[in-house]
Amino acid sequence: MGLFKNTEPLKNKRITSEVCIHHLWFCDKDYAKFGSRIKWNPAIKTEDDRNALWKALLDDHIDIVATDHAPHTLLEKENPYLCAPSGGPLIQHSLVAMLEFYKNGKISIEKIVEKMCHAPAEIFKIDKRGYIRTGYYADLVLVDMNSKTEVNKENILYKCGWSPFEGVTFSSSVTNTFVNGSLVYENGMVNDHYRGKRLQFNR
Repeated sequence: MGLFKNTEPLKNKRITSEVCIHHLWFCDKDYAKFGSRIKWNPAIKTEDDRNALWKALLDDHIDIVATDHAPHTLLEKENPYLCAPSGGPLIQHSLVAMLEFYKNGKISIEKIVEKMCHAPAEIFKIDKRGYIRTGYYADLVLVDMNSKTEVNKENILYKCGWSPFEGVTFSSSVTNTFVNGSLVYENGMVNDHYRGKRLQFNR
């Protein structure tokens, strides 16, 4: 973490950094239960490493919260550790996982929005995205903070059909998702007919 700075505005940084949700959630103690399912590159490491990542995220040495979404099949992931591919599916539960940290007093909602929406748009200079503003594309989610999400095979939307969060019950749920102002997800149902737009950049 000492290689990164938090003393200048994000827009002026020439080198930025991100942390993935799985590195904030898991530690090496979880290998006994999950095995190769939580094999990533970089690897899940110690509780002390996880705590250091949290500190760096909250004091802005780390700029973005990401997912490293890699939907390998369960058959691939259940190979012995050294033969299994790195990565796992995380996008579907990324927000509710971060909101679980909020509910546990680990991070503010404002900081979650900054690290998952504002900062990526700023760093990559994505045109008219990352904020709720007049004239911007309406990429939005509606969240019920008091409706639980139990992750199981029946409600996983990934084509690979599994999640490292299977068996976890989050205390919030995403009820609606809008892309470019169009409703594409509502209470478990996906609109397969809508397609997104090509991103544009101001750089």
